Amino acid sequence: MPARSARGKQSAASSTPADLADRLHSVAIHLLRRLRREDDASGLPAPQLSALSVIVFGGPITLGALATAEQVRPPTITKLVGMLEAGGLVEREVDGDDRRIVRVRATARGTRLLQDGRQRRVALLTASLADISAADRATLAKAIPILERAARGPQPP
Repeated sequence: MPARSARGKQSAASSTPADLADRLHSVAIHLLRRLRREDDASGLPAPQLSALSVIVFGGPITLGALATAEQVRPPTITKLVGMLEAGGLVEREVDGDDRRIVRVRATARGTRLLQDGRQRRVALLTASLADISAADRATLAKAIPILERAARGPQPP
């Protein structure tokens, strides 16, 4: 069992990779749940928001690539894109060189919806970070590049 300080937190000395992974997993889940509540304001279900996010931030994308990114089957992504298209959030475009290839791209409305959601989530985080000390914010700022590397996973040698 990891060593704990008088306040119930793990000591830095017990920060094995497994301990850190367990704690980071828990924090990430709680943070994402909290931020996800802000997504309710978009009026879209989570699967549609997720697909729209891939389209907005990944640029025009084929249905097959979108299905792969979202880890769903092609019929599922076709249905999701149809709903997004009906809402005026995305549109399909035929490739100029190969008319068999159809890509989905975000409309201005779809991009705005995603950007508004991001602003709401960032505002929530900003308010939370304003409540912690400047020293803790500085520590967090130093940790972000490390977390970004961890999120990318192991890199080939």
